[in-house]
Amino acid sequence: MSCSLWEFCRVQELRTVRDYLFHSQKTEPLEEKNQTDNQLSWDTSDWETAWDSGNNKDEEATSALTVEEETMGQSGPWLQDCIVSLSPCSDLLVVAREQKAVFLSAKWRTDDSGREEMNLAVSWTGTLSAEEGECVSSTVCIPLASQKRSSTGRPDWTCVVVGFTSGYVRFYTENGVLLLAQLLHEDPVLRLKCRTYEIPRHPGVTEQLEELSILYPAAMVTIDGFSLFQSLRACRNQVARAAAAGSDVILPPPLAYKKWGLQDMDTIVDHSSVGIMTLCVFDQMKNASILGGFNASVKGSPPAMSQYVTVGGGPYTGFYYAIEGSSQPLLSHVALAVASKLTSALFSAASGWLGWNKNRNEEEALQKQKPKVEPATPLGIRFGLPDSRRHGESICLSPCNTLAGVTDDFGRVTLLDLARGIAIRMWKGYRDAQLGWLQVPEERGEREFSPSASLPRRHALFLVIYAPRRGILEVWGMQQGPRVGAFTVGKHCRLLYAGYRLMGVNSVTSQGWQLHTQQVCLLDPITGVLRTVNIPFHLALSDKKSERAKDMHLLKRLTTILRSREVEPDILESEAKGLLLDIKHPAIKKQALESLLSNKNAPVSCLTNITCTLYDTLKQQDPEEVDTALLQLCSSQLKLLQLYTDIQQLHSAADIEACSENDSLEGMKDELSRVGPILQRYAQLTSRPSVSFAEDSPDSPLAVQAFLSQMECTEDGELKVIHGAETEWNQLGNFLFWGCLCGKSPLCKVCDTLQQAGISPQQLLSLLLNVWLQREKEVLQKLETVRNLRTLLIALSNMKGAVEESWDPQSVSPWWQQVRSTCIQSHNAAAALLAALVAHSAAKARITSQADSKLQSEWEAVSLELEQWVVCVHQLEDVLVLQTLLLVPPPQGAAGSAAAQCSIKTLLEGGTGGIADSVSKWVFRHNLTPKRLKEILQKREDEDADDKLEQKAGEEGNEEKEQSQEEKDRTAELLVAVCQRFPHSLSPDLLFANCCWEYVVQWNKDPEEGQCLSWAVEHLKLVSSPHIQLGISTMMWSTFIVKRFSAAAFLMEKVGKAPKDRLCRRDVGMGDKAMTSFLGCCVQLLQILMEADSAVEEVSAPELSVEEAWCGAEGPASIAELAIEQRGVHYPLVQHHCLLASLLHATMTFSLKVKPLSLFDRKGKNAFFRDLTTIQLMPSGDMDPGLVYLRQEFLLRVLTGWVQAIDDPSSSASGTGCPPLPSSGPKADWWPSLCLELGSLLQVNPDILRRHLVCELYNQGLDLRAEEVMLEVEDKEVLGSQLLVLTGQRLSYSLLHSQSQTQAAMELLARLPPTLCTWLKAMDPSELRCPLVPLYQTSRLVGRLIEILPENHAQYSLSLHLLEAVEALTTED
Repeated sequence: MSCSLWEFCRVQELRTVRDYLFHSQKTEPLEEKNQTDNQLSWDTSDWETAWDSGNNKDEEATSALTVEEETMGQSGPWLQDCIVSLSPCSDLLVVAREQKAVFLSAKWRTDDSGREEMNLAVSWTGTLSAEEGECVSSTVCIPLASQKRSSTGRPDWTCVVVGFTSGYVRFYTENGVLLLAQLLHEDPVLRLKCRTYEIPRHPGVTEQLEELSILYPAAMVTIDGFSLFQSLRACRNQVARAAAAGSDVILPPPLAYKKWGLQDMDTIVDHSSVGIMTLCVFDQMKNASILGGFNASVKGSPPAMSQYVTVGGGPYTGFYYAIEGSSQPLLSHVALAVASKLTSALFSAASGWLGWNKNRNEEEALQKQKPKVEPATPLGIRFGLPDSRRHGESICLSPCNTLAGVTDDFGRVTLLDLARGIAIRMWKGYRDAQLGWLQVPEERGEREFSPSASLPRRHALFLVIYAPRRGILEVWGMQQGPRVGAFTVGKHCRLLYAGYRLMGVNSVTSQGWQLHTQQVCLLDPITGVLRTVNIPFHLALSDKKSERAKDMHLLKRLTTILRSREVEPDILESEAKGLLLDIKHPAIKKQALESLLSNKNAPVSCLTNITCTLYDTLKQQDPEEVDTALLQLCSSQLKLLQLYTDIQQLHSAADIEACSENDSLEGMKDELSRVGPILQRYAQLTSRPSVSFAEDSPDSPLAVQAFLSQMECTEDGELKVIHGAETEWNQLGNFLFWGCLCGKSPLCKVCDTLQQAGISPQQLLSLLLNVWLQREKEVLQKLETVRNLRTLLIALSNMKGAVEESWDPQSVSPWWQQVRSTCIQSHNAAAALLAALVAHSAAKARITSQADSKLQSEWEAVSLELEQWVVCVHQLEDVLVLQTLLLVPPPQGAAGSAAAQCSIKTLLEGGTGGIADSVSKWVFRHNLTPKRLKEILQKREDEDADDKLEQKAGEEGNEEKEQSQEEKDRTAELLVAVCQRFPHSLSPDLLFANCCWEYVVQWNKDPEEGQCLSWAVEHLKLVSSPHIQLGISTMMWSTFIVKRFSAAAFLMEKVGKAPKDRLCRRDVGMGDKAMTSFLGCCVQLLQILMEADSAVEEVSAPELSVEEAWCGAEGPASIAELAIEQRGVHYPLVQHHCLLASLLHATMTFSLKVKPLSLFDRKGKNAFFRDLTTIQLMPSGDMDPGLVYLRQEFLLRVLTGWVQAIDDPSSSASGTGCPPLPSSGPKADWWPSLCLELGSLLQVNPDILRRHLVCELYNQGLDLRAEEVMLEVEDKEVLGSQLLVLTGQRLSYSLLHSQSQTQAAMELLARLPPTLCTWLKAMDPSELRCPLVPLYQTSRLVGRLIEILPENHAQYSLSLHLLEAVEALTTED
């Protein structure tokens, strides 16, 4: 409630600003200047303390602000040597010195606490001077209003007006773009000031026009605001056009201005344009007689005059009056200053852009000529304040235009009354003072009880004085008010007071605007902080006779007492009671009572006594004088305090009511026993330990303040519960009902107390159900709470206003519907089911009793209400089983995420596929393999057989395995139970489809996890319906796969080989290993797509149905529905992509060098990565032989790579047979068949591939595998020739190149025929990858050769010689 300094912005990069502006100066002069300042400043501590210890200590609020010296580290008052101006919207700060200037614009950023804060950061730096020797002498930032209808008061842009010592006034945008320059007078510009439109507060106040005033040493120019606004907008638009396209210039309208020659004053340093004023008749006659003498004639109506006040010397203050109409406005032709800045390229691009069809020399000559300067209209001084020794330094006009503050060279601040032209107050001891004004409106709630509430809001005026010599900021009340605030702020600050707001506003456009402007800002150059002064309106009223000020003082004392924690309750009660009774003003008394009732330290008894005393005091007063709102507040709060006390006493009572016979659970036993096992399993899963704060515990007592804040009294005396924050709502419910549910409190008495208090049964029901659902863990541990819930529910339903008396059981009751809707929305499945069972039982008993009283027959009453309950209970049982499954924790190391919370509402809103989606997410969290999931789902069909198998398996192994197996079996049983409750929503096809989609979504989040995509494809294979398979495959391909697949293809094409890990991560978003796995999955996916497309016409589309209880599901379509809606694919195009995928996969698997897309012709390339549902032009006919050769070479390299990959020395050495190969990876057994299949598609002769494979296998020493493949070769002769060379290489190695040559081998070599010997010596065994092969294998190979080669073959005799040589070697061994 006192003055405060509020930080609203920070200026960034002040060191940069200083370094830029003072770049030319050395550090020495600064140090000298500091020393000089220190020598000239004297110790003022003695009179400063005397100044501060005045009589008005109570009104002062002196706050010492600690200055953070370390932030900027500037030395010396450098900012005092600069010209600084701040936009009134605080979004642009201009700092200029000599020729340079820096513009700082607003930037918003979020601090550590998440709060948005504004910073001013450097947006432009540069040199402003255009002529040699001129310096900046004054600046002003004028925000221009937006002309858009949707504007709410923020400026469209801000214009920076700069005055120079040459006399020029130039106008810039926020980005430093020069808009226009005017030379209106040839003397230095001393000061620029602006006046903008203000809404008149009173009907008699003259509406002031907008203007910009420019002061020269002996003249003053005033530019009309409207004219300036239009010219600036036109210039800015023109600059934008010129920068964009270089269009022809549209000359802006000329500036309308007036120029006055100020006479009869020796020196002028500052001025204020007060505005248009009209004299009263007496003043008019007085002035006429003084100026014109006795015979002067007086006009019938007083003339309107513009008043100007100047300060300087001889006289110290001068008052000038210019009668409206005495001087015609001058028109200045606006030369677009930006024209000279544009480059010659722009001129050549748009010839005649300025309408000047002249040569360049003429243009330069025109620019060098100074514009014509109009002469000034003489204006004589009307009167002044003569003081020959005093020289004024600055003048600051008040917002209401009636007062002005003037500073002078004697260290005085003088307050002028401008209407009377006299000094009315003077302060001394303020050398180099800086002034500002604050106009504070009265708060809206202050005058609601005053008789003059219909009058316009009052405004208080305060003068702000910053004394830099003393480093103090003071706030003074006007006109003769005391000092209401003082702050120690540092000696190098700048007080920035604009005195205007937005330009371009009028009485029509300003309606409904919220102008966000700061009136006074203090800039601290050391910390870079911008602060404004906050002053409460009531400080203008704080004299000794003000009752309000006294009341505010008492309120402040009460607040201080309430804040102190060590006060005894008795002392607190007596103090607070006395203060509350002493306060006179009803609004403040109400505020004091509210703050007392919201205090956490005050006990209930204390609050009750104080409120009761205040209520009695008000009752004793005259009814007409008592404030009704205050009386109602006391009455309602007393009622609430009494209710709180009564409930508290009932809960602490020892006597517990005996349970009546009606409260037994006889009718619910069957239902409870049915859901018992699943409730037990659910309770085990939810009772896992968790961390929580003690203060958030539901058992913590409810404070009376929290109780009062959630209850309010209506006008008819009833109580209403306010639904606030969820935690507060839970606390209130716990306070009222938890004791009753636990059986610790008398149920009927509590219900009676609440009913008598007037709380509606619907709100009590809401609170009861909320407590029941929130405290699910405790409820499941104590099942006797179910009986108490039934008793409470029946008691509440019997209250007046609960169930309507006219309710027909054939219609839905709003009361029971409220219970159902709460259970439907609850995520606490077990508690909701128990509540529904209890409510169903209570509703059934009520309907049955009504039917008995009416019919008195043995027929069972059937009603719509009971049917709704049956459906609700069935749904809740389904939800409970599903939620129990979702709560099963995943195994350690699985992908962890929070268990999904489900309710009837979320499942219905999730659409027909919501249930399958929840289970698929659970499957992903539990890392269930597709094979395991298939086994569990098959168990649903043949459960008995699986049970026996599991028993046998369970008997084996140790205890830990048994426990983990038992846990897995229980989880599997739970999944089966869920599937049985949702036979349609969780049919195997739908579950596999959703699991497939979930895995591919998870893979897309982290493509490095290739296992996810692999399992997605495995799940897809398990879907039996080709329609769903086809749709899912198409959606997977188009949504997740094709983009990465095309990126992989283009990357391989670019690098011409299997790319390295870094390139894969950059272009495809995954590593090289993950990319290999990804391409393998692509092949499988496209194969599934082709198979599904072939089978889709043979089978009809499946009909997707939903369980009867869940027919009301509304929400997004399920994955299966979307899949069935997908269009069919173009089979050849899918096959074409599958071919490319196989090539890419082979390239990555065996690290081959190839450009995959180059293996296709133009048609083939164009068809890639198109939508699979479209028909594309595919390659046909015979391919180019060169292309076929490239394809053949690639496939041969693939076969070579596979053979090298499967080579296993241990397996080949054993010779017992071919070891089995894995089903995936580079050693997979399907690579040869794939190559042959690709060969047929790529028009490559498959026999060439088989022969190559046979040779490679023999080359690798894998003779048994080679013999298997050899059977399929068609051209045996060619193969025989190839194998003959390979045999020769083996023998050559054994006889000639082996390091362990034996004597027998050498003798054998000598016995060989010369032709064979020469042939063997010509062989090169280094080509063999496995030269050390057992002789018996080579012997078998030669035998095969003789079988293959015909007798008339040229090399048949050579093969016979080889056979003899091998047999000889074998016998030698």
